[in-house]
Amino acid sequence: MKLPRNLSARDLEKALFRAYGYSFTRQTGSHRRLTSTSLGEHHLTVPDHTPLRAGTLRAILGKVMEHRRISLATILQELNLG
Repeated sequence: MKLPRNLSARDLEKALFRAYGYSFTRQTGSHRRLTSTSLGEHHLTVPDHTPLRAGTLRAILGKVMEHRRISLATILQELNLG
């Protein structure tokens, strides 16, 4: 499954909020902390970069996949990313 190459951190944050309820918690430097309380409390750290590198995006989505126990294809579909 191909990941988007031009996705900014802010666009990812908006998509995660719409699909899974992740909201901004705090920021340290250029890293933003997102938290979701659905399915138990879960935290993500997202660098505030434009665009996000493919490996960084894959790692962030991997953490969401692991927490929610869903596939990459499902996440991309639910986030409207691919």
